[in-house]
Amino acid sequence: MAGGAVTAGRSVTSRALGVLDAFDVRHPRLTLSEVATRSGTPLTTAHRLLAELVVWGALSRRPDGRYEIGRKLWDLGLLAPVQLELRQVAAPFLLDVHTATRDTVHLAVREGLKALYVERISGRESVPVVSQVGSRLPLHATGVGKVLLASAPDDVLDQVLHRLSRETRHTVADPRLLLRELAEVRRRGSARTSEEMSLGAASVAVPVTVERPAGPVVVAALGIVVPSGRRDVGRLAPVLQVAARGIGRALARTAEFR
Repeated sequence: MAGGAVTAGRSVTSRALGVLDAFDVRHPRLTLSEVATRSGTPLTTAHRLLAELVVWGALSRRPDGRYEIGRKLWDLGLLAPVQLELRQVAAPFLLDVHTATRDTVHLAVREGLKALYVERISGRESVPVVSQVGSRLPLHATGVGKVLLASAPDDVLDQVLHRLSRETRHTVADPRLLLRELAEVRRRGSARTSEEMSLGAASVAVPVTVERPAGPVVVAALGIVVPSGRRDVGRLAPVLQVAARGIGRALARTAEFR
């Protein structure tokens, strides 16, 4: 009897997680039928799970009937170490860069084959971007992603090279070209993109490294997004590198990154 209860409990949990997994950066708001389709859940079951998740606070229901991620999940996500430690240490440095440039500044870490954006600062003058805190975007199509990919293990690089998506007509989706670009990122210590993720936007990014006994380790990437065609893009890398060094030194003093 107990074994059956555990199995049923796991089944319900798995289905609830599947419902939550239906939401992503490209699908932040979904109808009941869209949730059912994207999660592979029967409509009646999806309806019941959505109602329970709304009551708990994991989801909220909008006036138009669509569902979106609720505040409780957001609050729990902020407790993740990569959020707490990294965001707290890096926030003042991101603010300094934004104050000096007035452009969108963001911080990302590698999560599997994606760049996970853990912090972002932007203003009214900033160019519109698709990245938000919590977004997971392709490593090969973003400035911060290319920085993270340039220091990623060989198996990660190999997987990315075999599934290059074309986000815009400017995305580098040829494995040979991308490999040459990553070699240049390692040599130069920074990455640049132009309209590879969003039309009208260019980006510059640099690695955030922490010195360890075995040598420096890239723990994050710091990037800035500006309008494409901007003439002073080449001057942004040194500004980012100063901030990245400050973040790296501060992280080295924390228990999480020591």
